[in-house]
Parts: sequence; C-alpha cells; structure tokens
Amino acid sequence: MKNALSLFALIAAFPAVAEETRQLDAHEHGVGTLNIAIDGAEVAMEFHAPGADIVGFEYEASGAADLTAIETALAALNAPLELFAMSSAAGCVVNNARAELETEGEHEDHDDHDDHDDDDHHEDHEDHEDHDDHEEHEDHDDHEDHDAHAHDEDHEDHGDDAGHTEFHAEYALSCSSADALSEITFRYFDAFPNAEEVEVQLVTSNGAQAFEVTRATPVLDLDR
Repeated sequence: MKNALSLFALIAAFPAVAEETRQLDAHEHGVGTLNIAIDGAEVAMEFHAPGADIVGFEYEASGAADLTAIETALAALNAPLELFAMSSAAGCVVNNARAELETEGEHEDHDDHDDHDDDDHHEDHEDHEDHDDHEEHEDHDDHEDHDAHAHDEDHEDHGDDAGHTEFHAEYALSCSSADALSEITFRYFDAFPNAEEVEVQLVTSNGAQAFEVTRATPVLDLDR
C-alpha cells in the first residue's frame, strides 16, 4: 500500500488535480471525481461521489432500507474493476480497496475536542483568585468566547440537518502489462443510475491530463 500512498501524493502535487479537488467541495450532484496515478505496473485510484449519486439520498440513514442501500453501495465500490473495467490485455488486479461514507460531521470532531479544551481552560481560571480584577476580566472574556462557541455550534448543528454526504474510495492495483492499459469502461454508470458524469484526472510519468467521462460516452481512452 506504500506505493499507492506515494502515487496519491503525486496526484495532489499537480495544480490541475488540486484545483479539481477544491471544486469538489461544491458537491455537484451527478458529478463524481476519479484520480488515477500510474507508475510502472502500479496503479492508484481515488474516487469521490455525492451520496445522492450513489444511494439517492444524503440525509443520515436511519431505516433498514437506507442502511441496506449504503451497505450494497459500499460492497459495489469495493470492487473497482467491476465499476471501472480496464483493458483486459493489461492484466490488472486489485491489491487493496477501501470504500467509506463520509459526512460533514466527521470533519468537525476535532473542533469539538478544541471546544472541550477551551472549557477546561475556563475552569482553571476560576480556581485562582489571587488577582480578582484580572481574573474577573478574563472570566468575562472566556464567558463571551464560550457563548460565541455555543452559538457557532448551534449554527453548525442546524447546518448538519441539510448537510452533504460523500462516498470516498481508494484503490491500489497492479497490472502485469501496464503499457496495454489503453482504455477504461465506466460500468459505474450502470451500477448507479443517478450518476451522470465523472471528472477524471490522470497522472503518469508524462504529466497530468484531465478528462470528462459521461453516461453518454462511458469509455475513457487513456492514449498516454
């Protein structure tokens, strides 16, 4: 997996790829992204798609049907060669595959930890009364900061109700005849009817290229 991680780092190093990654934050329904890095016989792939494209919803799953839909989707995403069929002559096999469902709340866990530390700091100030005037001023500031944090958290919690979810997958493959890897057929569109387009970034020893693969034209000609 170490080789795959170095390939993912290579992907991020290219400005065009980084720009596409930033654009994904806009979370456009119907559009996913697939980053591909090829180094000799090693192929690394990183895939992102909105939850709506994969399972048809982005709210927090609660019912059995929703949970089953997510499990089925993750199982499909863990079989990359079924979704992104590579030239058979290339002899590609999957060495590692990992798929997960990400939510906005998962990225706020660190913020919650920081807020907890701020509260502990506030309590420490209250324990010392040697400088009453100084402490009273700091306690007042800390109280205002705490109220500000609480207000921000309430706002964020409200936003989470309409938050986005995203499926993320990473794949590490090896190809016995990588030079024969001339095209990728996106059966992904057959598996997920809500998907309409995939923005592809390809990084090889020759540089970086960008492609758009759509439901109407689901074959990517690598032509590298």
